[in-house]
Amino acid sequence: MTSTSHPKGKALLDNAHKHMPLGVADSYRYWGEQDTVFVKSMKGGSITDSDGNVFVDFRLAYGPIILGYRDTRVDQEVISTITETGTISGFSTALDSDVVSLVKTLCPNIEKMRFANSGTEAVIGAVRTARGFTNRNKIVVVEGGFHGLYDEMMWKSDVDNWDSSTQAVPEIIPFGVGIPESTREHLETVPLNDFAALNEVFERVGHDIAAIVIEPIMGNCGSIASSQEYMQKLRDICDSNGSLLIMDEVKTGFRVAKGGVQELYGVKADLTTYAKAMGNGYPVAAFGGRAEVMDKIKFGPDGVTHGGTYTANMIALSAAKATLTLLKDTDALKTIDKVGADIQDVLARVFTKFGIEHKFAGPNAMFGVHFGSEVPQNYRDWKKTDSDLYTKFAHNLIKNGVMLEPDSREPWFICEAHQTVDLAWLEDVATCSMHDALNP
Repeated sequence: MTSTSHPKGKALLDNAHKHMPLGVADSYRYWGEQDTVFVKSMKGGSITDSDGNVFVDFRLAYGPIILGYRDTRVDQEVISTITETGTISGFSTALDSDVVSLVKTLCPNIEKMRFANSGTEAVIGAVRTARGFTNRNKIVVVEGGFHGLYDEMMWKSDVDNWDSSTQAVPEIIPFGVGIPESTREHLETVPLNDFAALNEVFERVGHDIAAIVIEPIMGNCGSIASSQEYMQKLRDICDSNGSLLIMDEVKTGFRVAKGGVQELYGVKADLTTYAKAMGNGYPVAAFGGRAEVMDKIKFGPDGVTHGGTYTANMIALSAAKATLTLLKDTDALKTIDKVGADIQDVLARVFTKFGIEHKFAGPNAMFGVHFGSEVPQNYRDWKKTDSDLYTKFAHNLIKNGVMLEPDSREPWFICEAHQTVDLAWLEDVATCSMHDALNP
């Protein structure tokens, strides 16, 4: 069991409050005055906090770590690039095309690509390109999907406060203040796997729909997944309407399969966004797709503008090249798939022992845990699960040395280094954690 007292972490937070709002560099890292985590070191599938507590980490920085923290195979390539070439020049290098060629080998949906520095930037680039190509304005998004922290994509269905007995649909609200109402003007929202809602929005405003943006497996909604039929419906309705299909693979890309989620469904997007696992923790992202769409990025009044000072820097691209090469040439993803399946077996035994109805959602590399009798088919179904029990269980896991996000909307992320996890220990920890959750 880890220590429930975190004096060094608390002192670090007290000092950080002098310098940053909430005392953190990212609001989602603030877990309260007593529980905000300050990390001292990371290696493999584990992290050590500032007070020396060691955790097996299934949070993995929200998914970028696909091989393991401080993987020497990747880090050495980055170090070599820095010492032999440099970090950034404002010009092109051979690495640019090397990485795109690797992506194209893994992902047949990519014909041309551009780089970015984050998933948010990749989505901005893809959406702008779709609008430029179609000369339309509206973007359709799916409830429960997450597409970055920029104003237009920061409108969400308030399922948390939705009362299905009195409200027909959840209210659409911003993520917070500071987001102009005008940014919602061209955004339409539909529930996942709802054919009627999809038909309705296209009948109503289809003439101005530039694109649909979807996470086919929702990385911020417990890995709730689109059905095969729904994915095909999206492809068909976009084709018939002259709209583009954008698949946000920031979390699923190079994690759920070598070719990402599109390999699993066999349905290709017009544009795709990548980040996270692409660089095993280094900040690299990209968007790409059909050549005729991407070629809309050009100079001139009829061209889409894209760029960025740090775009395609050598640190990011050398990490991406090393990571993607390993994923292409080794059995890393097979190992991850097996480990994820084994961990679900462990959790299933524990839940069954306590008589808890449960369902897993999504692929083994990033599976969701839902306490209920059915696999949720959309974000509104998630509301029916016992998320309060999950949160209690998760907090107890953290106390016992297993790190994860204490919210059932966040998946369990698996990396190659997790193959060394002691499953017997994990079962004991999960058993104790669930017992304490049920008997506070």
